[in-house]
Amino acid sequence: MLRKLIYSALLLSASIAAKAQLQQPEGLMCDLIAYTDHQSLHGYLVQPTWTKEAFLSTQSVRIKNRRPAFSWALNGAGVKLQQQAYQVLVSANADSLKKDIGEMWDSKKIGAARSNAVVYEGKPLRPNTLYYWKVRVVTDTLFSPFSAPAVFFTDSVLTDYATAQYPLQKTDQFPQQLKVTDTLLLADFGKAAFGQLKLRLTGTGASDTVDVHLGEAMLPNGTVNRAPGGTIRYQLYRIPLRAGTHTYQVRIRPDARNTGRQAIKMPAYIGEVLPFRYCEIRNYKEKLPATDIVRASVNYPFDDNAASFTSSDSILNQVWEMSKYSMKATSFAGIFVDGDRERIPYEADAYINQLGYYTTAREYTIARASHEYLLHHATWPTEWILQSVLMAYNDFLYTGDSRSARHYYNDLKAKLLMKLEMPNGLISTRTGKQDSVLMKEIHFNGGNLRDIVDWPHTGILGLAANQGGETDGFGFKDYNAVVNAYYYKALRDMQHIAGVLGKQEDLQLLKKKADGVRESYRKHFWDKKRKVFVDGIDTVHASLHTNMFALAFGLVEDKYKSDVAAFIRSRGMACSVYGSQFLMDAVYDGDDETYGLELLRSTADRSWYNMIREGSTIAMEAWGNKYKPNQDWNHAWGAVPANIIPRKLMGIEPLTPGWDTYRIKPQPGELTYASIIVPTIKGSIGAVYEKKDDGLLMQLQLPANATAQVVLPARYTKKKFKVLMGNEEVKPVLKEGSYTITLAGGGAVKLWVGPR
Repeated sequence: MLRKLIYSALLLSASIAAKAQLQQPEGLMCDLIAYTDHQSLHGYLVQPTWTKEAFLSTQSVRIKNRRPAFSWALNGAGVKLQQQAYQVLVSANADSLKKDIGEMWDSKKIGAARSNAVVYEGKPLRPNTLYYWKVRVVTDTLFSPFSAPAVFFTDSVLTDYATAQYPLQKTDQFPQQLKVTDTLLLADFGKAAFGQLKLRLTGTGASDTVDVHLGEAMLPNGTVNRAPGGTIRYQLYRIPLRAGTHTYQVRIRPDARNTGRQAIKMPAYIGEVLPFRYCEIRNYKEKLPATDIVRASVNYPFDDNAASFTSSDSILNQVWEMSKYSMKATSFAGIFVDGDRERIPYEADAYINQLGYYTTAREYTIARASHEYLLHHATWPTEWILQSVLMAYNDFLYTGDSRSARHYYNDLKAKLLMKLEMPNGLISTRTGKQDSVLMKEIHFNGGNLRDIVDWPHTGILGLAANQGGETDGFGFKDYNAVVNAYYYKALRDMQHIAGVLGKQEDLQLLKKKADGVRESYRKHFWDKKRKVFVDGIDTVHASLHTNMFALAFGLVEDKYKSDVAAFIRSRGMACSVYGSQFLMDAVYDGDDETYGLELLRSTADRSWYNMIREGSTIAMEAWGNKYKPNQDWNHAWGAVPANIIPRKLMGIEPLTPGWDTYRIKPQPGELTYASIIVPTIKGSIGAVYEKKDDGLLMQLQLPANATAQVVLPARYTKKKFKVLMGNEEVKPVLKEGSYTITLAGGGAVKLWVGPR
């Protein structure tokens, strides 16, 4: 069905191409919030009313910045549109805006293609005030109509920079299956969710008591698992019934660990939640329809229809659905946390969560708020401190909004850990350079940093001494190859940030340091004879991790990429679900699409499918229960395919900030068919790939005001080939070793590449 819908959308776009006109802008955002009129009560949406009183009396979106930023997307499917100019109007009066008067700000005609993060330049905004705005654009010489008006409500205190966020949202859900016997009633909601439970029950008043068992796991006998192990959740509640029919709210008990000092607390307007899929009810003698069993699931607002993927492989489709759903389900705290065991933000979890959210929703504020929280609440692994810089760069790349990076620039520079650098150009946590000054600068108060490589290590968290952990036997030395790969990547990302912010002195310094690290890395860690990287100075051990990080972060010389890729392939999935992010990046960046697909659709114990097989509907913290005995079943860092399938297998990712230029590089491997919709700040990108006539047929739906670099699949361009755009043959350009076609502006495009 999805395949037919995508084909229909592509054909519709093509059919109206000739007569489509420049339409009004759509997808308006203020400070990256699409629904700035969001209003809710206790987690449930209410009809938004555009009055000050309505915003103040509900949980609503509040814009905190004195100078908010506006974004929009261009409409006009089938037309190759590129914006030439824009005009923004902001008013404190709805009637004025209707008359095209922006008494707070009339930007006039600004000759620029920029359509995201356009910063307010009008009169000073007032706190607790409702403002109206709209925008129109120019392509060639014609103005579009103005967009439909949007509003934003300012917070009680305005500041130079702060991230706006949505309140958390509740959705009432009924069981998908109901099993009733003489002794029990089992409600299955189909998927686990963080939520609460309401029951409509009838009592006789004769000391009736109902037992309610909530859990994530089920036993083979069809009952809720009372002792699931690890941090897989189960709780029992006893409800005394009153005479008559009443609705009972199960009051979820807080867990001592995940409501502790460092944990993110649930807001009072939501209340405590528990992750569960199953509800088993005992000692209830009346009939109980499914509509009387209600789970109120809690999550950050999420558009289920923003992203989609389907392919000719059923395993891959299930892995995608589980991974995508994990993005929604694990957003229950309003900030990225590590799962239900601790509910503490960690950089590594947030990095993977960030990428997955970008590819499954046109939503950026939860990722930004999580990253900014971690800047001042750092955790102990060395690599994860450096990940803050990577997250800052991703935030800028996907949004085109540099305000966060500018505001936290000095924090980000400290996170580079340049103070740990030694004369050989490498950093080390073991050479006496950690001190209280550095810890204060990086906002870490937990002692000293320690290298992690991957998690867990041997002999901890329930693993026996003979169980190898997830580091592939990594040889920890004073100079750690994985840590220094991160150091190199962070320097490069910070170099880009410094350049955009106009900090030329820093840019030159960072470039020099990054160049030096690359040279030193190859000098000290490269084994010329074996053509692999070793784990550190004074060790000959070469792990999967050292080599996959080197390849993923651009440290491998082109002439040795095939050697490193071969070593990576020889190690299999010898890493954790966290490490798999960088393994998959490395595999696809090494153009090993066959192996990438093999890993994504694997059914081995170390696979994403194994999480489904073991009973979870949200990504696990580990490949399975035996790999981390204390694991939980709701860890977003286990949902790597949510970003790898769109970014790498389907090949759609930004090249320049805000998706002004992006790449489409299909690597579908042996799939005969695959289709996807990827949301971006510019609008959605649709792609359908189908093997046809010994070639690959690519049908693309591209957003306006952006330029696509379509990289033709290498397997079809190694011999004599031709490229058809529609029915016309076109000549691709050889660029950085790949044949590329540049497509500017939006619309429907059909490409075929195959043998002559």
